[in-house]
Amino acid sequence: MGVTGPPGPVMDRDEVDRALARLGAEHKAIEDSLFALQDHAGRRLLEGAELTGTTRDRWAAAERTITLLWTCFDVYTSALRDAREVRARRRWPGRDELVELTERLRGESVLVAGGTGEQGLLSERFSLDGLVRRMNELYASSLDLVVTADAVWSALPARIDLLAAELRRTRSLAHSVGVRPGEHPAGDDLEDITAELTRLRSQVVTDPLAFWRPAAGSSAPGGGRPDTERYDRAALALEDVRREIEAVLAVRQDSEDRLLRLRDVLSRADRTLAEARAARGEVLAKIAASEVPAVSGPPIVLQERLATAAEYRRHAQWHRLSPLLESLEREAEDELLRARESLTAVTAPLAVRAELRGRLDAYKAKVARLGAAEDPLLVERYDAARRMLWSAPCDLRVAEQAVLRYQQAAADVLSGPRDAGGRQW
Repeated sequence: MGVTGPPGPVMDRDEVDRALARLGAEHKAIEDSLFALQDHAGRRLLEGAELTGTTRDRWAAAERTITLLWTCFDVYTSALRDAREVRARRRWPGRDELVELTERLRGESVLVAGGTGEQGLLSERFSLDGLVRRMNELYASSLDLVVTADAVWSALPARIDLLAAELRRTRSLAHSVGVRPGEHPAGDDLEDITAELTRLRSQVVTDPLAFWRPAAGSSAPGGGRPDTERYDRAALALEDVRREIEAVLAVRQDSEDRLLRLRDVLSRADRTLAEARAARGEVLAKIAASEVPAVSGPPIVLQERLATAAEYRRHAQWHRLSPLLESLEREAEDELLRARESLTAVTAPLAVRAELRGRLDAYKAKVARLGAAEDPLLVERYDAARRMLWSAPCDLRVAEQAVLRYQQAAADVLSGPRDAGGRQW
């Protein structure tokens, strides 16, 4: 080798021995790491898998890196062996040996050839320490890829298989209650989830590095975590379908009770509307000059849909019965509420008349307690108001004015001076 002189001060014997011991320890550590990388489960899987996409390209580059790493190690081994042979010539090496050892141990005395342009090592000289650093860099990048691929393969395929097993159970359950593709949205969703899991597993197996999220700022091999976003979406979608199918199952179990409750609600709505229609006739006959709202007919459309629901139940079409029952329950309650509001609106004039009657009698009782019941004006106005309120048809506006006139007259009479018995002077 062309030695031009030692790099820096010539090492003494102790320094040489310490350097050889340290480099020997480095050699052993690197050798152990290389064999561990060679036996790593992730590496064996990468070598045996049919890779695609990002993983295929990066593994091809990593294989070249690993080959170069072994080349560097062989060069390092040879250089260290040669240095040890020089040291072994004499127990007490002379200056020529110390100069040579200093060059071998500290100088750029190692030539690595046969690399690739991409690696930047077509032919490059290193010191032994520099070569150790370079091997550490090559090892770290190779280990990072192997560990990353292994982490994805260890995490995702097994989880996908478990989800696929749950999917198969859900599909079987869905089929038992009539939830099938093309007949129910949940059946179509199950088909979509099945296709997605099939694609996902294939892609994870052939291109694991596409499912890796590196940790920000991490330089450790395998720093990051598997990307489970698509898996999580599929799991959530399956959970939604499972809940929907459980709802269909619940319909199968309690459909009879729900149908009975629906019939009861619609029956109450029908009776309330009938009461409202009868009350409307009474109001039109007894109350004059009052706008009475019209009353709708019985909920025939809902009754027909209820009959359809009963047919679905008889033919065990649970997937169709489930949404129909849900909508019927909402609409039946709305129908009952509308019927009650209609009855309230129709009978409002009768309620006003009853309130006026009660107010008139209350004032009359108050006047009687205070001994003014025989007052001619009060008697006259009471009789006028009473005739209006107890005659048919009753004009509520006129009757209300008559009651107000009686109240005013009573207030005027009761505000005058009275004797000790409460009689007006």
